[in-house]
Amino acid sequence: MKKILTTLFALSVAPIVMFAGEFPDISIAELKKAIAEKKVVVVDVNGSESYKSGHIPTALNFAEVQGDLASVLPKEKDALVVAYCGGPSCNAYTRAANAATKLGYTNVKHLSAGISGWVLAKEQTEK
Repeated sequence: MKKILTTLFALSVAPIVMFAGEFPDISIAELKKAIAEKKVVVVDVNGSESYKSGHIPTALNFAEVQGDLASVLPKEKDALVVAYCGGPSCNAYTRAANAATKLGYTNVKHLSAGISGWVLAKEQTEK
């Protein structure tokens, strides 16, 4: 019985673990450093209204650039691209992360804290 329960638990958790690990996470501190060093393209996937209300400095509005993402990303395919959305329970960031990956970018990360974590950490936003 214990073996069956262990197997069922493993099977129920596997999709969550696989999804969570699809793109590596980046911390707020790491992202701030990359922004300061101009070594990152940040993509906000929260929608235009949220973007206008406040977004991470330098972030692109995915709603505006998604159709022509290739033209706003660097030519170097190993460039750091960070996508974010609302917070830890939001998975909308995958739209931008997957789009960058399909274009051949190999260093795509996720700010799981999202804009809510950024604001909670008392970091500056742009409007």
